[in-house]
Amino acid sequence: MGVWDGILLGLGVALQPHNVLFALLGCLVGTLVGVLPGLGPTATIAILMPLTFGLDPVTGLIALAGIYYGAQYGGSTTSILLRLPGEASSVVTALDGHAMTRNGRGGAALSIAALASFFAGTMGTLFMAAFAPVLVVVVLKFGAPEYFMLMFLGLITSVVLAQGSVIRALAMILVGLLLGMAGTDVNSGQYRYDFGFYELLNGVPFVPLVVGLFGIADILVTLERAAKDDAPPLLHKISSLWPWKSEMRRAAPAAARGTVVGLFLGLLPGGGALLSSFMAYSVEKRISKTPEKFGSGLVEGVAAPEAANNAGAQTAFLPLLTLGIPSNAIMALMVGAMMVHGIIPGPRVMTAQPDLFWGLIASMWVGNLMLLVINLPLVGIWVQLLRIRYHVMFPIILTVSAVGIYGVEFTTFDIYLTAIFGVLGYLMHKWRCEPAPLLLAFVLGPMMEEYFRRAMLVGRGDPMIFLTHPISAGMLVVAIILLISMIFPSIQSFRRKAFAE
Repeated sequence: MGVWDGILLGLGVALQPHNVLFALLGCLVGTLVGVLPGLGPTATIAILMPLTFGLDPVTGLIALAGIYYGAQYGGSTTSILLRLPGEASSVVTALDGHAMTRNGRGGAALSIAALASFFAGTMGTLFMAAFAPVLVVVVLKFGAPEYFMLMFLGLITSVVLAQGSVIRALAMILVGLLLGMAGTDVNSGQYRYDFGFYELLNGVPFVPLVVGLFGIADILVTLERAAKDDAPPLLHKISSLWPWKSEMRRAAPAAARGTVVGLFLGLLPGGGALLSSFMAYSVEKRISKTPEKFGSGLVEGVAAPEAANNAGAQTAFLPLLTLGIPSNAIMALMVGAMMVHGIIPGPRVMTAQPDLFWGLIASMWVGNLMLLVINLPLVGIWVQLLRIRYHVMFPIILTVSAVGIYGVEFTTFDIYLTAIFGVLGYLMHKWRCEPAPLLLAFVLGPMMEEYFRRAMLVGRGDPMIFLTHPISAGMLVVAIILLISMIFPSIQSFRRKAFAE
């Protein structure tokens, strides 16, 4: 099937009435999530994921994807108008976006952010449609050693790109691998790490883990912050939504550069929207003739990061759909959702289930068009929602979480497990340990174990098989170089400075 045939097939799937409806619902929920500080897309997808299990797999994944990239739009609204980033990827947008609001150009900043995001989303869709078939052909030639080493490299890269201490990130990966090993060993039939609970014989349940680590933990952290500062936000008057021609002339190339940055950084493990937006802002500041003016209301400081975060959010799906490997925590959630629906993510999805593969890609463009149309007219409504106190919202969120978790296996054990992981997630936040590497390791761990055993069978127990295969050996060398490089003080200093910026 050619690229254009695939796109037409995808549009036919994405434009079915029920898929359009759930894409719209996902985009609206995602925008709301992006607007409300403290409730990120990771936690929301974790909480709402059980509610999609009764849907058709394509429809459920379209709704979850809509929440993800819808949050990238919504986060820019409060960043620009209130200097309250609803999303981490919108932090840099607040610098120049809110300055434009103070200068009376808040409406123009919102329009530029929306247009840059739509342009990046369109390019992201075309990029995925063009390169996905090429990657699938290459990946189908991978054997067990290559797959194992690719996952190993992904985990190492996520450590390097994780904020904070490398030691903490490595510790989180080890914890994730241990949690992923719990349950019955497929080969020997032995029980591992079940602690006497028969509910753990099939492994640690995915949904309680993610809802606890991200959903419940986020609620606890946000409640703690809300108790310290519960003042209503100050809303500036929104000016005309039409940008000036001079603003558009400066914003267009910045959006194009931000899109290119996002397209490629979104592919990296641990990358996605967050890394893309920060890097795009840094690029604009470095190439500018007046870098000292950044932060005072330059349109380039709005267009570039907004284009980058939306492009990065979309191309993060490419490793998932072609390699079966999640590049960040949200993609790990998508892997869990696909597996619950009986779908094994990887290169064979494109040939075995082309309606799902191309339908999901096409739905991203449809969703971006929806977001462009619905977001600007509803700016006033989104901002007013910020006046709702969090102590009113969190009981509703907890109730939805509990119902969704119980509805998966109909057992109260999952509720208790969620509470335990929620406390663990809160403590991890206090200890400055990121949960994302843990989740990536939890998802990849069982697959790595399987491919390692296959490689050992092919190599008849000789570990040199990872070195005799050129691609596997090359990825191992890259992983070792990345780990060793983190020892050097100059690289550690550069890494700390980059995250500080």
